[in-house]
Amino acid sequence: MNRRANERFSGEDWALAEEERVHYVDCVFHDVDWSESTFTACTFERCEFGNVKFNAATFERTAILQSTLRRCSFFDARFVECKLTGTSFEDCELRPLTVDGGDWGFVSLRGQKLAGIRFGAIRLREADLTGADLSKTDLRGADLSNVRLKDAVLKGSDLRGADLDGAPLRDVDVTGARIDLAQAAHFARAYGAIVG
Repeated sequence: MNRRANERFSGEDWALAEEERVHYVDCVFHDVDWSESTFTACTFERCEFGNVKFNAATFERTAILQSTLRRCSFFDARFVECKLTGTSFEDCELRPLTVDGGDWGFVSLRGQKLAGIRFGAIRLREADLTGADLSKTDLRGADLSNVRLKDAVLKGSDLRGADLDGAPLRDVDVTGARIDLAQAAHFARAYGAIVG
């Protein structure tokens, strides 16, 4: 694996790049264009991204760990079985986006616009979704245990089969959301009902 550490990249045009098995540690990326690039089995650890374009990029089995992404664009990007543990998205453009599996535990998506995104069987355990717009998202089979959902909007979303254990459901707008019977009991308990 090609390892790059403590480097700073600014104003680079890396559109259409094919990155494979590159390990970036403590690197900083600003105003980098990585549009339509492919990342395969890469790792970004404790990196900072500012105004980076990942439009139509594909990430496969790639890890972005404990990193911060500010004002980055992921228009039409795709994540396949990626690990984003502890990473923070701030003022990013994340739609449309396709997420196919992977581990996004402890990710911060506070206030992000995520409406209509398909999160296929993703692990979002203990993620921070405070104030996020998750309207019409597909979260079927997702692990949403202990997620933070204060002021989140889940209107019209599909939550069937998702693990909502420990998720605070009382202050969440779920108008028109699709849920299963086990989840109905979770919601009932959140509002003080005794189930059973």
